[in-house]
Amino acid sequence: MGFPGTWMTESESVVYRVVPKCACSTIGQIMFYSDHGRFFDGDIHDAKDGLHKWSLDVSQPVISANVKTHSSYAFTCVRNPYTRILSSFFDKICGIQRNGKRYRGNLVPLLIQKYGIEVGGPDGKAEFDQIKSFRRFLLFARDTIRWKRPMEPDIHWSAMSGHISTFIVNGGKYDKIFWTEAFNDGMQQVLDRIEVAHPVDLAKIPRFNESEGHGPKRAHPVEDYFDDLSMHLVYEIYHRDFDLFKYDFENPGNKMPIGEIDLDEVHAKLGD
Repeated sequence: MGFPGTWMTESESVVYRVVPKCACSTIGQIMFYSDHGRFFDGDIHDAKDGLHKWSLDVSQPVISANVKTHSSYAFTCVRNPYTRILSSFFDKICGIQRNGKRYRGNLVPLLIQKYGIEVGGPDGKAEFDQIKSFRRFLLFARDTIRWKRPMEPDIHWSAMSGHISTFIVNGGKYDKIFWTEAFNDGMQQVLDRIEVAHPVDLAKIPRFNESEGHGPKRAHPVEDYFDDLSMHLVYEIYHRDFDLFKYDFENPGNKMPIGEIDLDEVHAKLGD
């Protein structure tokens, strides 16, 4: 299986396991800048050179050799499951993607038909009941993850622990897992442990939020989207994420972690 979703700087200064919807665009651009002294012109997910990626055939043996010998500092980044699934809904389901089309072609029509979801009209800009539609999307997300119906789960709403575990199961070891909610602190700790060709000043780095502006703005506080049933569904899907990455399941309005991540626990529980 190898190391899907893994990026590494060309200099091999650092290895990163991508977790969708967890600041991956910004992290990728920081890695690119640290090698080249400039940002990639465009969405870093489209870069075919300047950064090793498992999705590029030429990069696979280089990444594999590095990760299996733990030659470089390896890290990843996580996010509160409540805000992550909300972000996926507004970006991927309600939003028009950067190619000018709906995400995954027939996905949104399927959701409208089978789950009664509204998405704000053809351009995502019309008023609609965001809370009702989001809760119906949550049922769909649970169905894809629990039963792989009506489709396989999508990387943007499958559990973070699932993404993170593939790296461990196939022989990788993390040196750091930090929270999107404390991004500068966590990213600085990574940068302090590696040697870079071009120093990175995090205070001056723009946030590369490639999903910004794709969909409608969230109209309500996070906690308004989650009633008792929604919280139950979220826990069913993401219980390991709450447990391992120390997020507050009881209070959807608290996006901040409530404990420290124990790397030994993560490796033990996700390495099976």
